[in-house]
Amino acid sequence: MIGSATSNGHVSITGIGSKAPERVMTNDELAKMVDTSDEWILERTGIRERRVAAPDEALSDLALPASTAALEQAGVQASALDLIIVATVTPDMFFPSTGAILADQLGAKDAAAYDLSAGCTGFVYALAQAHGMVASGLVDHVLVVGGDVLSKIVDWEDRSTCVLFGDGAGAVVLERVSDGGFLGFELGADGSGGPQLYIPAGGSRAPASAETVADKQHYAKMNGREVFKFATRILVDSAEKVLKECDVQVGEVDVYVPHQANVRIIDHARKKLGIPEDRTVVNVDRYGNTSSGSIPLALGDAEADGRLAAGEMVLMTGMGAGLTWGSALIEWTANGKGAQR
Repeated sequence: MIGSATSNGHVSITGIGSKAPERVMTNDELAKMVDTSDEWILERTGIRERRVAAPDEALSDLALPASTAALEQAGVQASALDLIIVATVTPDMFFPSTGAILADQLGAKDAAAYDLSAGCTGFVYALAQAHGMVASGLVDHVLVVGGDVLSKIVDWEDRSTCVLFGDGAGAVVLERVSDGGFLGFELGADGSGGPQLYIPAGGSRAPASAETVADKQHYAKMNGREVFKFATRILVDSAEKVLKECDVQVGEVDVYVPHQANVRIIDHARKKLGIPEDRTVVNVDRYGNTSSGSIPLALGDAEADGRLAAGEMVLMTGMGAGLTWGSALIEWTANGKGAQR
């Protein structure tokens, strides 16, 4: 699915917030748990450390401070929210949704709220849904959260996965603006690739049992080689499609925010696209792969570094379990200013 966005009015991000757990786990710590080393992990992934949630810390515990910060920056009261979308594969529980839990915590009494599952692409999917709701006039203010606590679903004895993932969440507020904002989206999925990155048990296909727990079927399983091949291809393909649809040249992209899965994937994509390194946001070295939290955390870092100035062309592209992919192109607007309230 691909389409331009401005024909339905201008919708933009007017506030950003992010939150990661306090605990930092270094590669050296992991080397005491599995057969690996700092050098091995760094060379293959670019990851130096990641954040790990406390035993009693759930997704909503990260989503709440991230959301509060985003709302404050946008100058929007939680009570004014019409919709909350939480993109995640690690909700607090199957139901109620983390979106509903978050709405209650924020005091967003009138907001519709739900979770969205699209793997690491979830945040981009949620942005597209939120944009459509605002642009159509159905809602005025939407809170989009992307976040995961992957440490809860990782087998810490499996070197192929435990070195890659971390925990974190980011949130943004979307509303109508006078100019700029989202220019287009490109989304897709290939369900035939689902078995390359999945959790075998815990759903209605294989409900939890003593056997599934004993067989470690509730942990994430990944075919790293196939996912790497998919990622290097689709990050480029999706980005090129949305740029073409929006009639924007790659040289016009000021800030490139790719999914933070692996620095080798990021480097391949930016080189193939022709985007300079100094225009690419990279924080995988500090957070690892946080799935749905990846792009919003990177956006937060870009803003903190002063890279998200009004008028900048920002390209976001993600891929993940599903297998899914998605890109969003936005002409950045001044956060907290210019919104049509």
